[in-house]
Amino acid sequence: MNQRLWYTSPATEWKNALPIGTGRIAGMVLGGIEEERIALNHEWLCVGQNKERQNEDRSAYLPKVRKLLEQEDYEQATILANEAWGGNGGISGRPSKEDPYQPAGDFRFALDQGEAGNYRRDLDLERARVKISYEADGRYITRVSVGHLIEDCIITRIYAREEPVSGTFWLERAEDERCDISYELGDNTILMHGVFHQGMKFCVTADLKIRGGKIIPIEGNRLRVEDALEILIFINIGTDAKNELPIMECRRRPLPSKSWEQLYRENIAEHAKQYGKLHLDIFEEEPNLPTNERIKKYREGSGDATLPILYFNYGRYLLCASSANGELPANLQGKWNEDLHPAWDCDYHNDINLQMNYWPAENGHMEDYTEALLRYLEKMIPYGRDAAKKLFGCRGVWLPLSTDIWGCATPETYGWSVWAGVTAWLAQHVWWHYEYGQDMEFLEERGYPFLKEAAVFYEDFLVKDSDGIYQVMPSQSPENRYVGGGELPVTIGVSSAIDNELIMDLLSHCIRAAGILNIDADKIAVWTEILENLPPLQIGSKGQLLEWNKEFEEVEPDHRHVSHLFGVFPGEQIDPDRTPELYAASKVSLERRLSAGGGYTGWSRAWAACLYARFGEGDTALEHIRALIGDFATESLLDLHPPRIFQIDGNLGGTAAILEMLLQSYFEELHFLPALPKCWKNGRVSGIRARGGFTVDMEWQDGRLLKARIVSVKNRNCVIRTNHEKYSIQDSWGNPVKFTMEGSKLIFPMWNDRMYFITVE
Repeated sequence: MNQRLWYTSPATEWKNALPIGTGRIAGMVLGGIEEERIALNHEWLCVGQNKERQNEDRSAYLPKVRKLLEQEDYEQATILANEAWGGNGGISGRPSKEDPYQPAGDFRFALDQGEAGNYRRDLDLERARVKISYEADGRYITRVSVGHLIEDCIITRIYAREEPVSGTFWLERAEDERCDISYELGDNTILMHGVFHQGMKFCVTADLKIRGGKIIPIEGNRLRVEDALEILIFINIGTDAKNELPIMECRRRPLPSKSWEQLYRENIAEHAKQYGKLHLDIFEEEPNLPTNERIKKYREGSGDATLPILYFNYGRYLLCASSANGELPANLQGKWNEDLHPAWDCDYHNDINLQMNYWPAENGHMEDYTEALLRYLEKMIPYGRDAAKKLFGCRGVWLPLSTDIWGCATPETYGWSVWAGVTAWLAQHVWWHYEYGQDMEFLEERGYPFLKEAAVFYEDFLVKDSDGIYQVMPSQSPENRYVGGGELPVTIGVSSAIDNELIMDLLSHCIRAAGILNIDADKIAVWTEILENLPPLQIGSKGQLLEWNKEFEEVEPDHRHVSHLFGVFPGEQIDPDRTPELYAASKVSLERRLSAGGGYTGWSRAWAACLYARFGEGDTALEHIRALIGDFATESLLDLHPPRIFQIDGNLGGTAAILEMLLQSYFEELHFLPALPKCWKNGRVSGIRARGGFTVDMEWQDGRLLKARIVSVKNRNCVIRTNHEKYSIQDSWGNPVKFTMEGSKLIFPMWNDRMYFITVE
């Protein structure tokens, strides 16, 4: 149920097309009748002119900026900080040195056929395939496209039930004054070569295999197929990003000799290894309507309780298709972009957007697909070390607010880039990978070394004031400003709430990791002393959590970011039991921001849904999912940022919000159904992961947990937060399991080779 997006007409624009991908390469299938277009991307393909960019030594500016901040001259501090560390792009009038992510071009074909009828276009999320079907000239024609995860190429099959099919096939790319395009034609191959002036080289190959009939090269860059009983097209893309000829990347793997049926089956099986680990059902009937009609009715107020489930499944699919074989993480558009000059260069924005892309990965049981993100962070370490030293005179790693495929740590957006919080925020994902999986080898060899290097930067960067408090100077709250901070879009100040929360997050995880590994007692002492002397989070005159170190007046009360609420989600520093006053103040802050008109982008609406799930308000969280779908989605459910710019972060943030509604596991304590919406009164989920190494299946009825199954990757105690229901527990051998109660927490021992069944009596 809710595993299919389907339509009765082709996509009228790229944003309404259906995505496929292997993580390395990607395609957007429009489903045209007279002419099909599959828009193509490669994760490494960019203009490629600024791979070697480096920082100048700007560390001499740091004491000058700090002096202005001590004098509370925030306007001049903001101006000087941006001259020092703002970079070339943004509002400076200077060109950014980020390399824009680029389309590879289009694969197109036109079949010989008459008028089409009974048209259908669908994306099957479980089978990871796009299918176009219709009747024409008495034939039932199907066109199926997959991003094949084993062959790592895009495969399209054209078939008409043993009836002959003819058509013309070609590659092309939109005219681009920066890029020269040329073609080669073989007996059954089309090659398109691209060269960016003083930049990257790339190529696209389309290899045709047919059963019956013949292939005829025709003038230009086209192949003509006549009277084939089956047509298979294998599309690949190569670049010189790693100093090899692009064609070598395309030809690294020989064309498969397998039948279509074998290729199709093995791709479904490979996709299921990740996507198939989790299933969610709310036992409500799915409307038998095309997806665009479901969205329209939902926007108008229909009670379609299952459309968010489709959105959830689609988000998981998008993460799979943009990460599976990827060496790079999903960017602002995943791996799908058709624009020669994409918004924000289709880059990596690191003040929430990249992180949001991977919010649903660990608990959504797609943990293997975080590997692309982890490798990208590790690749950035040398650049980050150089940046920390040259920009601020610090040890450790400083990572930029935005960057591109090369991972260079150069600030590039004047007006926004002066921020020292990125490394700590991205380090959270490194910790999560251990926290959910409990892989000691990963923690020892990859996780802890990254966390430790991130912490070293803050050891040097923090300033201990006369009261013994460690201040963050300069600091910002992405991407907000306050009255008295000048005209630049982000005010530079002292010890914003998010910076304090991020440092708490990083150092507490460093301390835990070092303790687990039983090393670095001296570092634990340093980090503990810093944690104990960070500025406390504060509550303002309206009962709100303060965003900055003082109660400044906001220039934009409706700002899209709620950065100071990081500690609620995705952080853990603000908690209903441990910090109830701050927890209540955070809710006030969110309500004030939204009542002023905030949440006006897809990703910020998704963040609001996550926060309300963390607040335990499932119906309100679902209302934000409703807005995310109704106000910020294309007909193909792709997330939109005003003005109608596709960004994938809203899709993946919405997916994370639904996971947060179903299970929370802060401090490795399981909280079943903490924010279940009333309209999902019955349901089940299997394969959801929890911090501490747990995997959980649950079934609920009338809004209450009915039963659960828990598996742990190691021997340990399991802690369940309860509402004082009566429980019984059995292990996989049918033996009753004794448990104890400590307040509202149920505790029992688990062995890693057994399943444990929880029943609510």
